[in-house]
Amino acid sequence: MTHGTPFLSRRRLGALAAGALALCAAGALPAQAQTTMKLASATINDVQHEWQKVFAQELEKRVGDKVKVEIYPASQLGTIPRMVEGVLLGTIESFITPTAFLVGTEPTLQIFDAPGIFDSPEHLAKVIHDPEYRDHIETMALDKGLRIIGAIYNSPFLVLTKQPAPKLSDLEGLKIRTFASPLQIKPMSAIGASPLPLPLSEVVPALQAGAIDGMLAGMPILTAFKYYDIAKYVTDLQFSLIVSVDVVNEDWFQSQPADVQKAIVEAGRAAEEAVLPWGIANVEKANKAWTDHGGEILELSAEDRASMTKTFKEVSDKILTSDPKVAAEYKQLMDVVEARR
Repeated sequence: MTHGTPFLSRRRLGALAAGALALCAAGALPAQAQTTMKLASATINDVQHEWQKVFAQELEKRVGDKVKVEIYPASQLGTIPRMVEGVLLGTIESFITPTAFLVGTEPTLQIFDAPGIFDSPEHLAKVIHDPEYRDHIETMALDKGLRIIGAIYNSPFLVLTKQPAPKLSDLEGLKIRTFASPLQIKPMSAIGASPLPLPLSEVVPALQAGAIDGMLAGMPILTAFKYYDIAKYVTDLQFSLIVSVDVVNEDWFQSQPADVQKAIVEAGRAAEEAVLPWGIANVEKANKAWTDHGGEILELSAEDRASMTKTFKEVSDKILTSDPKVAAEYKQLMDVVEARR
């Protein structure tokens, strides 16, 4: 008996089946999955936030839509300790913050909090962007699972107080919020203040409730969060410039293709260079905004500043030389500081 369908051998059927399976498998293969990179910060409308925005643009130039960047400023992903924890665990890919808030994770980063080492924002930038030293900065926290892909000038340190504090003695007994670094906590104690490390998101309610009398911070943060509505007085201590770094989870970084890794590093460095003039101008803009809203900027006398500088240097030298690893990092930094003066 004959049939309308031609006879197919078992071998031919097998070959057709294998071909069909191959086509199905090829059709089922997904395109390379898009990576999501969450960028977290405690601040907003400052140089840290600006770095994140420029980084996102620079990364897109290099890898297109391979990486989906999501920016979360103003502590949207939690308090500073929670964001540090998140980037260590890998639930947050990237976090930008002053180095002081990472000292508990990587103690060598406290070297950037040493008083009086940078002459100006431009000098600071020359130091941290020195090509060889910048490569070293990238690796400083690698053994803790963090890679530093951004290092920028933030702003000068100021002290905000509810009452005027034009003299060093005015700070005695005041509860002052500091960053979580020994190089802020111990110097403030040495001049008679009572330092209290607090995440930025907890400062406003603490000031309003009287739990603290003031805070150490940079002016762009004070104006961005409208601290002039709570306290009117800022004393320019002129003892240190804030360095901020962006860290990424190293396991996440290593899980990316080589071209994405290269692009992340390049985008971070490009953003560093781009935001320096923006950051300098933003400090001037913030100072004006402060006085425009009724705030006052006070200066210490030359005598008080000299006394404070001497005390702070004595305290910081003890801290920075007590640990051999920290001492070695500090010496390396100071070699570049002197070379770039």
